[in-house]
Amino acid sequence: MMTEQALPAVLAIDGGNSKTDVALVAGDGSVLAAVRGGGSNHQLIGRDGMVGVLTDLVRAAAAAAGLPAGAPVAAHTSACLAGADLADEEAELCALIAGLGWSATASVVNDTFAVLRAGLDDAVPTRHWGIGTVCGAGINCVGVAPDGRTTRFLALGRLSGDWGGGGELGPEALWWAARDEDGRGARTELRSAVPAHFGLERVEDVIIGLYRGKIDYAELHGLVPLLFEVAGRGDPVARDVVLRQADEICVMVLAAARKLDLVGGSLAVPVVLGGSLMTARDPLLWGTIRERLDTGLPGADVRIVEVPPVAGAALLGLDLAGAQPSALATLRESVSIAW
Repeated sequence: MMTEQALPAVLAIDGGNSKTDVALVAGDGSVLAAVRGGGSNHQLIGRDGMVGVLTDLVRAAAAAAGLPAGAPVAAHTSACLAGADLADEEAELCALIAGLGWSATASVVNDTFAVLRAGLDDAVPTRHWGIGTVCGAGINCVGVAPDGRTTRFLALGRLSGDWGGGGELGPEALWWAARDEDGRGARTELRSAVPAHFGLERVEDVIIGLYRGKIDYAELHGLVPLLFEVAGRGDPVARDVVLRQADEICVMVLAAARKLDLVGGSLAVPVVLGGSLMTARDPLLWGTIRERLDTGLPGADVRIVEVPPVAGAALLGLDLAGAQPSALATLRESVSIAW
């Protein structure tokens, strides 16, 4: 078995609702192996299911990197996991992952911290700080102040006051289409576009298909690009839904900024936006967010993350290891090639 000194520096994990990315990263930032699998959120598949998904991916990454079978596979595991929404969940999941023996040390944080770190500059000589928002299947936001204080939201869906992400927008598109078809709501192009997306004639057919299990509820997430497309053609109903999503993202960012005393200060606040709805760069959504944050948080440096969030997990691990700026730059280049 390889000695710890010869092991990769970081086992980076970005565990999401729909996919999980795992990378083994050397101390110089080069990616030795990169693999992708299904979702690993313990809230959806249980902790045993999460461990199963992660174990298979870690084994695949180790094999791709030419490491001997068995643990350990890296000096440190940096895991950023969807579903690690509470401090005690982070601690419990960290203990669970540490116990798997993949590395001598381990850290676990919510996956939104990976998005934030992935979108921040590496050459800044001070602590990495800013506000990170994820809008993919769901929505979440975290913030780190220059002095290290953090803030976050429970991000448990409507239960905790959240709205947005594909899990909301897809059903919302269907809701408005249904109300147009049965006469309860405004006219909208969604009435014809939604059933056409499923190869059906009527919205009623889609609803009955969902009710009888012929259409999986998760397939409604596929309506999000359609919603953006219809909104882009000027449909008032679709536009209102997209604008509400923009409002929700901005409300979270501004609330986090206020909690960290970043509103009205002299510093340009980095605001990192990630998740599938943001990386799609829909002109209406993206443009509205920029416009509203320019007003609510003047001088904010608003950006969409350019690398996969697993890069953020790896960067957090390399930060702990005291890696040189050159290693961080190499990591970004290597991750972009790997995915």
